[in-house]
Amino acid sequence: MSTDVKLFDYRNVDRAEEFEDIPVLDMGPYLAGEPGAAEELAANIRFIQETIGFYVVINHGIPRNMVDDAYTALQRFFELPNEEKLKYKFDETSVGYIPPKSTVYVTSKINKNTKQDLNETLVLCLDRPDDHPFVRDGVRFTGPNKWPNLEDFREPMVRYQYACADLGRKIVPLYALALDKPIDFFDAHFKEPIMWTRNAHYPAVKPEDNQFGISPHSDHSFLTILPLTEVAGLQVLTRKGNWLPARYIEDAIVVNTGEFLNLWSNGRFIASPHCVVPPDKDRISMATFFDAAPETLADPADFAEPGEKLKYEASTMIDYVCWYIDRNYSSKAGGKQEGIEPDAA
Repeated sequence: MSTDVKLFDYRNVDRAEEFEDIPVLDMGPYLAGEPGAAEELAANIRFIQETIGFYVVINHGIPRNMVDDAYTALQRFFELPNEEKLKYKFDETSVGYIPPKSTVYVTSKINKNTKQDLNETLVLCLDRPDDHPFVRDGVRFTGPNKWPNLEDFREPMVRYQYACADLGRKIVPLYALALDKPIDFFDAHFKEPIMWTRNAHYPAVKPEDNQFGISPHSDHSFLTILPLTEVAGLQVLTRKGNWLPARYIEDAIVVNTGEFLNLWSNGRFIASPHCVVPPDKDRISMATFFDAAPETLADPADFAEPGEKLKYEASTMIDYVCWYIDRNYSSKAGGKQEGIEPDAA
Protein backbone atom coordinates (compact mmCIF):
# COMPACT_ATOMS: atom_id res chain seq x y z
CA MET A 1 0.00 0.00 0.00
CA SER A 2 1.21 3.53 -0.75
CA THR A 3 3.00 5.19 2.15
CA ASP A 4 1.39 8.58 1.53
CA VAL A 5 -2.18 7.45 2.25
CA LYS A 6 -3.92 9.74 4.72
CA LEU A 7 -6.93 8.20 6.41
CA PHE A 8 -10.15 10.18 6.53
CA ASP A 9 -11.65 11.24 9.86
CA TYR A 10 -14.96 13.09 9.71
CA ARG A 11 -14.17 14.87 12.98
CA ASN A 12 -11.39 16.80 11.24
CA VAL A 13 -13.48 17.98 8.28
CA ASP A 14 -15.96 20.82 7.93
CA ARG A 15 -19.03 19.91 5.88
CA ALA A 16 -18.67 23.12 3.90
CA GLU A 17 -15.15 22.25 2.76
CA GLU A 18 -14.46 21.05 -0.76
CA PHE A 19 -12.94 17.59 -1.06
CA GLU A 20 -9.44 17.62 -2.52
CA ASP A 21 -9.28 13.84 -2.69
CA ILE A 22 -11.64 10.89 -2.37
CA PRO A 23 -11.69 9.92 1.34
CA VAL A 24 -9.76 6.81 2.39
CA LEU A 25 -11.04 4.44 5.10
CA ASP A 26 -9.26 1.50 6.73
CA MET A 27 -11.50 -1.58 7.07
CA GLY A 28 -8.84 -3.60 8.91
CA PRO A 29 -9.92 -2.94 12.52
CA TYR A 30 -13.58 -3.62 11.68
CA LEU A 31 -12.84 -6.88 9.84
CA ALA A 32 -10.63 -7.93 12.77
CA GLY A 33 -13.58 -7.43 15.13
CA GLU A 34 -11.99 -4.69 17.22
CA PRO A 35 -14.43 -3.14 19.73
CA GLY A 36 -15.99 0.10 18.47
CA ALA A 37 -14.50 -0.26 14.99
CA ALA A 38 -17.88 -0.79 13.28
CA GLU A 39 -19.36 2.31 14.88
CA GLU A 40 -16.34 4.45 14.00
CA LEU A 41 -16.30 3.26 10.40
CA ALA A 42 -20.07 3.81 10.12
CA ALA A 43 -19.73 7.39 11.40
CA ASN A 44 -17.19 8.12 8.67
CA ILE A 45 -19.40 6.48 6.03
CA ARG A 46 -22.37 8.56 7.20
CA PHE A 47 -20.42 11.79 6.73
CA ILE A 48 -19.04 10.72 3.35
CA GLN A 49 -22.37 9.48 1.99
CA GLU A 50 -24.02 12.76 2.93
CA THR A 51 -21.32 14.91 1.32
CA ILE A 52 -19.40 13.25 -1.54
CA GLY A 53 -20.81 9.73 -1.88
CA PHE A 54 -17.49 8.03 -2.74
CA TYR A 55 -14.73 6.60 -0.59
CA VAL A 56 -11.73 4.30 -0.93
CA VAL A 57 -11.15 1.31 1.36
CA ILE A 58 -7.85 -0.32 2.23
CA ASN A 59 -7.30 -3.57 4.14
CA HIS A 60 -10.59 -4.81 2.71
CA GLY A 61 -9.70 -8.49 2.61
CA ILE A 62 -9.66 -9.15 -1.17
CA PRO A 63 -6.17 -10.44 -2.06
CA ARG A 64 -4.22 -8.53 -4.71
CA ASN A 65 -3.51 -11.67 -6.73
CA MET A 66 -7.24 -12.43 -6.95
CA VAL A 67 -7.89 -9.02 -8.52
CA ASP A 68 -4.88 -9.35 -10.83
CA ASP A 69 -6.00 -12.80 -12.02
CA ALA A 70 -9.42 -11.42 -12.92
CA TYR A 71 -7.86 -8.52 -14.84
CA THR A 72 -5.61 -10.93 -16.73
CA ALA A 73 -8.59 -13.06 -17.76
CA LEU A 74 -10.51 -10.00 -18.96
CA GLN A 75 -7.52 -8.74 -20.95
CA ARG A 76 -7.53 -12.00 -22.88
CA PHE A 77 -11.26 -11.72 -23.56
CA PHE A 78 -11.10 -8.16 -24.86
CA GLU A 79 -8.22 -9.11 -27.18
CA LEU A 80 -10.51 -11.55 -29.02
CA PRO A 81 -11.78 -10.62 -32.49
CA ASN A 82 -15.09 -8.74 -32.52
CA GLU A 83 -16.95 -11.61 -34.17
CA GLU A 84 -15.86 -13.93 -31.37
CA LYS A 85 -16.91 -11.51 -28.61
CA LEU A 86 -20.30 -11.02 -30.27
CA LYS A 87 -21.05 -14.71 -29.75
CA TYR A 88 -21.68 -13.78 -26.11
CA LYS A 89 -23.87 -10.75 -26.82
CA PHE A 90 -25.89 -9.10 -24.02
CA ASP A 91 -29.59 -9.90 -24.41
CA GLU A 92 -32.88 -10.05 -22.50
CA THR A 93 -31.18 -11.94 -19.64
CA SER A 94 -29.02 -8.82 -19.10
CA VAL A 95 -25.70 -10.66 -19.10
CA GLY A 96 -23.09 -10.92 -21.83
CA TYR A 97 -21.00 -8.77 -24.15
CA ILE A 98 -21.90 -5.15 -24.96
CA PRO A 99 -20.08 -3.64 -27.98
CA PRO A 100 -18.69 -0.09 -27.96
CA LYS A 101 -21.16 2.77 -28.45
CA SER A 102 -24.10 0.83 -26.96
CA THR A 103 -24.95 3.18 -24.09
CA VAL A 104 -26.04 6.77 -23.63
CA TYR A 105 -26.91 7.63 -20.04
CA VAL A 106 -30.06 9.62 -20.72
CA THR A 107 -31.11 9.30 -17.06
CA SER A 108 -28.19 11.54 -16.02
CA LYS A 109 -29.34 14.57 -14.02
CA ILE A 110 -26.15 16.62 -14.45
CA ASN A 111 -25.23 16.35 -18.13
CA LYS A 112 -27.21 16.03 -21.36
CA ASN A 113 -25.41 12.98 -22.68
CA THR A 114 -25.76 12.83 -26.47
CA LYS A 115 -22.82 10.70 -27.67
CA GLN A 116 -22.42 6.95 -27.36
CA ASP A 117 -19.96 5.79 -24.70
CA LEU A 118 -16.69 4.42 -26.03
CA ASN A 119 -16.32 1.41 -23.72
CA GLU A 120 -17.01 -2.23 -24.50
CA THR A 121 -18.23 -4.43 -21.67
CA LEU A 122 -18.67 -8.02 -20.55
CA VAL A 123 -21.43 -8.24 -17.95
CA LEU A 124 -21.14 -11.20 -15.59
CA CYS A 125 -23.57 -11.80 -12.75
CA LEU A 126 -22.90 -13.65 -9.51
CA ASP A 127 -22.48 -17.21 -10.71
CA ARG A 128 -25.30 -19.49 -9.61
CA PRO A 129 -26.21 -23.10 -10.48
CA ASP A 130 -28.64 -23.61 -13.38
CA ASP A 131 -31.34 -24.90 -11.02
CA HIS A 132 -31.21 -21.82 -8.77
CA PRO A 133 -34.72 -20.28 -8.55
CA PHE A 134 -33.54 -16.93 -9.96
CA VAL A 135 -31.93 -18.61 -12.97
CA ARG A 136 -34.80 -21.06 -13.45
CA ASP A 137 -37.37 -18.24 -13.37
CA GLY A 138 -35.43 -16.02 -15.78
CA VAL A 139 -34.81 -13.15 -13.34
CA ARG A 140 -32.70 -10.57 -15.16
CA PHE A 141 -29.11 -10.00 -14.00
CA THR A 142 -28.94 -13.42 -12.32
CA GLY A 143 -27.79 -15.72 -15.10
CA PRO A 144 -26.93 -18.01 -16.56
CA ASN A 145 -23.66 -16.31 -17.45
CA LYS A 146 -22.29 -16.45 -20.99
CA TRP A 147 -18.85 -17.78 -20.25
CA PRO A 148 -16.26 -17.20 -23.00
CA ASN A 149 -14.59 -20.31 -24.35
CA LEU A 150 -11.24 -19.36 -22.88
CA GLU A 151 -8.99 -21.48 -20.71
CA ASP A 152 -8.51 -20.15 -17.15
CA PHE A 153 -11.26 -17.55 -17.50
CA ARG A 154 -14.27 -18.67 -15.49
CA GLU A 155 -12.46 -19.76 -12.33
CA PRO A 156 -10.63 -16.48 -11.55
CA MET A 157 -13.75 -14.46 -12.37
CA VAL A 158 -15.93 -16.55 -10.03
CA ARG A 159 -13.35 -16.34 -7.24
CA TYR A 160 -13.34 -12.57 -7.56
CA GLN A 161 -17.16 -12.43 -7.69
CA TYR A 162 -17.56 -14.29 -4.43
CA ALA A 163 -14.90 -12.18 -2.75
CA CYS A 164 -16.90 -9.07 -3.76
CA ALA A 165 -20.11 -10.64 -2.44
CA ASP A 166 -18.38 -11.35 0.87
CA LEU A 167 -17.08 -7.77 1.07
CA GLY A 168 -20.48 -6.35 0.16
CA ARG A 169 -22.18 -8.32 2.94
CA LYS A 170 -19.61 -6.96 5.40
CA ILE A 171 -20.15 -3.36 4.27
CA VAL A 172 -23.97 -3.49 4.38
CA PRO A 173 -24.17 -3.60 8.23
CA LEU A 174 -22.08 -0.42 8.34
CA TYR A 175 -24.71 1.32 6.21
CA ALA A 176 -27.40 0.23 8.64
CA LEU A 177 -25.48 1.81 11.52
CA ALA A 178 -24.74 4.90 9.44
CA LEU A 179 -28.48 5.32 8.85
CA ASP A 180 -29.26 4.93 12.57
CA LYS A 181 -30.74 1.45 12.25
CA PRO A 182 -29.80 -1.82 13.99
CA ILE A 183 -26.66 -3.33 12.50
CA ASP A 184 -28.62 -6.20 10.92
CA PHE A 185 -31.35 -4.00 9.37
CA PHE A 186 -30.37 -4.78 5.74
CA ASP A 187 -28.89 -8.26 6.17
CA ALA A 188 -31.92 -10.33 5.16
CA HIS A 189 -32.10 -8.48 1.82
CA PHE A 190 -28.59 -9.57 0.82
CA LYS A 191 -28.69 -13.32 1.41
CA GLU A 192 -29.51 -13.71 -2.29
CA PRO A 193 -28.43 -10.42 -3.86
CA ILE A 194 -28.67 -9.30 -7.43
CA MET A 195 -24.96 -8.78 -8.08
CA TRP A 196 -23.33 -8.20 -11.41
CA THR A 197 -20.04 -6.81 -12.65
CA ARG A 198 -19.63 -4.42 -15.55
CA ASN A 199 -16.24 -5.57 -16.80
CA ALA A 200 -15.31 -2.72 -19.12
CA HIS A 201 -12.52 -2.02 -21.58
CA TYR A 202 -11.85 1.68 -22.14
CA PRO A 203 -9.76 2.19 -25.29
CA ALA A 204 -7.24 4.99 -25.60
CA VAL A 205 -9.06 6.91 -28.34
CA LYS A 206 -9.76 10.59 -28.93
CA PRO A 207 -13.39 11.37 -28.01
CA GLU A 208 -15.77 13.65 -29.85
CA ASP A 209 -17.20 16.67 -28.01
CA ASN A 210 -19.37 15.53 -25.07
CA GLN A 211 -18.20 11.93 -25.47
CA PHE A 212 -16.72 9.81 -22.71
CA GLY A 213 -15.43 6.37 -21.87
CA ILE A 214 -18.62 6.29 -19.86
CA SER A 215 -20.67 9.46 -19.66
CA PRO A 216 -21.63 11.36 -16.47
CA HIS A 217 -24.18 9.33 -14.53
CA SER A 218 -25.04 7.96 -11.11
CA ASP A 219 -25.05 4.21 -10.55
CA HIS A 220 -28.38 2.46 -10.13
CA SER A 221 -27.11 0.30 -7.28
CA PHE A 222 -27.39 -0.06 -3.52
CA LEU A 223 -23.60 0.19 -3.55
CA THR A 224 -20.79 -0.27 -6.06
CA ILE A 225 -17.38 -1.92 -5.54
CA LEU A 226 -14.51 -1.00 -7.89
CA PRO A 227 -10.79 -1.81 -7.56
CA LEU A 228 -8.60 1.18 -8.39
CA THR A 229 -6.37 0.82 -11.44
CA GLU A 230 -3.06 2.49 -12.22
CA VAL A 231 -4.47 3.81 -15.49
CA ALA A 232 -6.53 6.88 -14.58
CA GLY A 233 -10.04 7.52 -15.82
CA LEU A 234 -12.65 7.69 -13.04
CA GLN A 235 -13.74 11.18 -11.99
CA VAL A 236 -16.28 12.12 -9.30
CA LEU A 237 -18.40 15.29 -9.31
CA THR A 238 -18.19 17.21 -6.03
CA ARG A 239 -20.95 19.37 -4.54
CA LYS A 240 -19.17 22.48 -5.79
CA GLY A 241 -19.22 21.22 -9.37
CA ASN A 242 -15.59 20.11 -9.68
CA TRP A 243 -14.53 16.83 -11.26
CA LEU A 244 -12.26 15.01 -8.80
CA PRO A 245 -9.97 12.33 -10.32
CA ALA A 246 -9.65 9.08 -8.42
CA ARG A 247 -6.03 8.90 -7.30
CA TYR A 248 -4.42 5.46 -7.55
CA ILE A 249 -3.74 3.73 -4.24
CA GLU A 250 -2.22 0.28 -4.35
CA ASP A 251 -4.59 -2.57 -3.38
CA ALA A 252 -7.45 -0.13 -2.75
CA ILE A 253 -11.13 -0.36 -3.71
CA VAL A 254 -13.60 2.45 -4.40
CA VAL A 255 -17.09 2.17 -2.88
CA ASN A 256 -20.03 4.41 -3.69
CA THR A 257 -23.76 4.68 -3.12
CA GLY A 258 -26.13 4.24 -6.03
CA GLU A 259 -29.60 5.59 -6.75
CA PHE A 260 -31.42 2.67 -5.10
CA LEU A 261 -29.97 3.48 -1.67
CA ASN A 262 -30.41 7.19 -2.37
CA LEU A 263 -34.12 6.49 -2.93
CA TRP A 264 -34.40 4.17 0.07
CA SER A 265 -32.70 6.65 2.40
CA ASN A 266 -35.09 9.38 1.21
CA GLY A 267 -32.18 11.25 -0.32
CA ARG A 268 -30.02 11.22 2.80
CA PHE A 269 -27.22 9.22 1.15
CA ILE A 270 -26.29 10.79 -2.17
CA ALA A 271 -25.64 8.96 -5.44
CA SER A 272 -22.79 11.10 -6.73
CA PRO A 273 -22.43 11.60 -10.48
CA HIS A 274 -19.21 10.32 -11.98
CA CYS A 275 -17.73 9.55 -15.38
CA VAL A 276 -14.76 7.87 -17.02
CA VAL A 277 -12.71 9.99 -19.39
CA PRO A 278 -10.93 8.19 -22.25
CA PRO A 279 -7.58 7.06 -20.84
CA ASP A 280 -4.12 7.70 -22.28
CA LYS A 281 -3.67 3.93 -22.62
CA ASP A 282 -6.11 1.03 -22.59
CA ARG A 283 -7.87 0.56 -19.25
CA ILE A 284 -9.91 -2.34 -17.87
CA SER A 285 -12.21 -1.91 -14.88
CA MET A 286 -14.50 -4.18 -12.84
CA ALA A 287 -17.45 -2.28 -11.36
CA THR A 288 -19.52 -4.64 -9.23
CA PHE A 289 -23.06 -3.55 -8.44
CA PHE A 290 -24.05 -5.05 -5.10
CA ASP A 291 -27.83 -4.96 -5.06
CA ALA A 292 -30.50 -6.33 -2.78
CA ALA A 293 -32.63 -9.38 -3.59
CA PRO A 294 -35.04 -8.79 -6.51
CA GLU A 295 -38.24 -8.24 -4.52
CA THR A 296 -36.63 -6.00 -1.88
CA LEU A 297 -38.80 -2.92 -1.49
CA ALA A 298 -36.96 0.35 -0.97
CA ASP A 299 -39.43 2.50 0.94
CA PRO A 300 -38.10 5.98 1.80
CA ALA A 301 -40.53 6.05 4.71
CA ASP A 302 -38.12 3.65 6.47
CA PHE A 303 -35.63 6.51 6.89
CA ALA A 304 -37.69 9.70 6.73
CA GLU A 305 -37.86 11.76 9.88
CA PRO A 306 -41.32 12.19 11.46
CA GLY A 307 -43.25 14.64 9.29
CA GLU A 308 -40.54 14.71 6.60
CA LYS A 309 -41.82 14.73 3.02
CA LEU A 310 -41.06 11.58 1.04
CA LYS A 311 -38.88 12.55 -1.94
CA TYR A 312 -39.33 9.33 -3.92
CA GLU A 313 -41.86 6.60 -4.56
CA ALA A 314 -41.07 3.14 -3.21
CA SER A 315 -39.61 0.67 -5.72
CA THR A 316 -38.44 -2.91 -5.77
CA MET A 317 -34.83 -3.66 -6.62
CA ILE A 318 -35.65 -5.56 -9.81
CA ASP A 319 -38.02 -2.85 -11.08
CA TYR A 320 -35.44 -0.14 -10.51
CA VAL A 321 -32.48 -1.85 -12.15
CA CYS A 322 -34.59 -2.92 -15.15
CA TRP A 323 -35.89 0.63 -15.63
CA TYR A 324 -32.36 2.02 -15.41
CA ILE A 325 -30.80 -0.40 -17.90
CA ASP A 326 -33.70 -0.24 -20.35
CA ARG A 327 -33.48 3.57 -20.47
CA ASN A 328 -29.71 3.79 -20.94
CA TYR A 329 -28.83 0.76 -23.10
CA SER A 330 -29.43 0.33 -26.82
CA SER A 331 -32.37 -1.81 -27.96
CA LYS A 332 -29.70 -3.68 -29.95
CA ALA A 333 -27.72 -4.41 -26.79
CA GLY A 334 -30.30 -5.63 -24.28
CA GLY A 335 -32.01 -2.32 -23.39
CA LYS A 336 -34.89 -0.34 -24.89
CA GLN A 337 -33.17 2.88 -25.94
CA GLU A 338 -33.72 3.52 -29.64
CA GLY A 339 -31.36 5.40 -31.93
CA ILE A 340 -28.11 4.04 -30.53
CA GLU A 341 -26.04 2.15 -33.08
CA PRO A 342 -23.51 -0.11 -31.33
CA ASP A 343 -20.24 -0.89 -33.08
CA ALA A 344 -20.35 -4.23 -34.89
CA ALA A 345 -24.03 -4.69 -33.95
